[in-house]
This record gives sequence, C-alpha cells and structure tokens, in this order.
Amino acid sequence: QVQLVESGGGSVQAGGSLRLSCAASGRTFSRYAMGWFRQAPGKEREFVAAVHWSGGRTFYADSVKGRFTISRDNAKNAVYLQMNSLKPEDTAVYYCAADGSLILHSKEYEYDYWGQGTQVTVSS
Repeated sequence: QVQLVESGGGSVQAGGSLRLSCAASGRTFSRYAMGWFRQAPGKEREFVAAVHWSGGRTFYADSVKGRFTISRDNAKNAVYLQMNSLKPEDTAVYYCAADGSLILHSKEYEYDYWGQGTQVTVSS
C-alpha cells in the first residue's frame, strides 16, 4: 500500500517555474515507478512524465519534453516535477501516481495508487 500527497502547486506567470513534490508513505516506495499526470478543466487526465524505481530512466510527454524534469529520492520517499518555461496550457490539476511495474507507462490504468492532486495555474 502506498499513499501519495502532492504539494507545491500555485499560480505563476507564463515563463515561470514551479517544483511539485509528492510525498509517499509505505516501506515499498522504492519498488514503484512513479508518474505525474494532469487534468485541465473539461479535459481528460493526461500523462506528463514517469521515472523508473531506480531513478535511472525517465519518460516524458512530448508537450513537456525539454521543459519539465521528473526525479525521485527514495531515501526521502519523494518524487518531484520541476516545471520550467511554463505556459498557460500547462494549467491543470497535477497528480502523482505509483506503478508497480518495471516498465514505464503512460496509461492511467497501469498505475495502482494516486494522490489527490495539486492545482497549477499559469497566467499569460
């Protein structure tokens, strides 16, 4: 069982940066791949980024590649999403999720545990 709590959301102007954090409880956190998803108003939830349990492999949606960086610290049971060069279209509720697979996935149904989300608003 893994419980996830996101933090770090807020409001920022276009071109700015935010760093999201996801704190995980549970002794088996290091066995899970972790992902970030987001859901904008009126849209379906979409994949943003994922990181292997080792931290050695990452995977990004094309829309954020080169701007966002996912990382994790297994000693702190935490995963992060550094978001730079933010755009108004990045406005959404951001969720972290845990996946017990060894493969990095972009589909929601592959993830076993979800946080409650944190709001990110980017103004133009």
